[in-house]
Amino acid sequence: MSCSVPHIGDNCDSMDLSDNTRGALFMMGSMTAFTLNDACMKSLSGELPLFQALLLRSIAVIAFIGFMAWRAGTFRTRISRKDQMLIALRTVVEIAAAYFFISALFHMPIADVTAILQALPLTVTLAGAVFLGEAVGWKRLMAILVGFAGVMLILRPPFLFGEGSGFSIYSIYVLLAVVCVTVRDLCARRISAAVPSMTIALAAAIGVMSLGAVGSITQPWQPVSVTSIMWLAGASFFVIGGYVFSVSAMRSGEIGFVAPFRYTSLVVALILGLFLFGEWPDRLTMLGSGIVVATGLFTLYRERLTAKRQHFGLRPR
Repeated sequence: MSCSVPHIGDNCDSMDLSDNTRGALFMMGSMTAFTLNDACMKSLSGELPLFQALLLRSIAVIAFIGFMAWRAGTFRTRISRKDQMLIALRTVVEIAAAYFFISALFHMPIADVTAILQALPLTVTLAGAVFLGEAVGWKRLMAILVGFAGVMLILRPPFLFGEGSGFSIYSIYVLLAVVCVTVRDLCARRISAAVPSMTIALAAAIGVMSLGAVGSITQPWQPVSVTSIMWLAGASFFVIGGYVFSVSAMRSGEIGFVAPFRYTSLVVALILGLFLFGEWPDRLTMLGSGIVVATGLFTLYRERLTAKRQHFGLRPR
């Protein structure tokens, strides 16, 4: 909210703060909901095969998003050929990201997986500079390099830490998920603003459901117990809640103020990992997580400063 016409007694700063606070709360709610969804899906790892769990969760998600899209008149929107191709590419990498992420989540501590995903602001910034020609100063480039060093502390690849470091194929899966989500976000930047968010989300949900449906053919279908139904219901509820809150967050307050609150997910993952799964990261993982979060926050801060300088016609640095 902004005061386009000032009036006596108006307090624009407090109004903006109210919008920013609301956006921050929505972002925290979104990250909490998505992490709770991850915990529910991880709990299903001993109950249902990966693809069956994805399929069953996707059905509920598609039903909700499809209904909301229909209510909003989304299906009447005409989409250009270019946007269709971008949506298709985004959907493909969303499918790959879902597979790699859930596979890793089934076999790795939830806090470790979540910590590595916090590198996304770094990878998106770097990819934007390389592929979209976006201006990135040396300070942000240094922050990105330091952040990647933090990721290495979490992963501990054998060529740096030797054998027995705990590195596995699922560590690579998390990295591949980060790459896929980075491409997904770059596609989202190129899609026209005229394309409804519901259209993009529905396409992604249908893609993930297709992955689950095809993959289910390759795995024996397991009976769905009462416990599985409860975890599936929780996963569906929280992933829908995460989507709703994330849309609200992007429509409330300044993105530069709201975005840093995405790191709420790491705090939630640490708590859930401890109380649900009896997991707690070791010192190196905690150190790496702290480095990733600190450099991510610095990168978001520098992006906010750059946006302000460009707004006032100043040269980015």
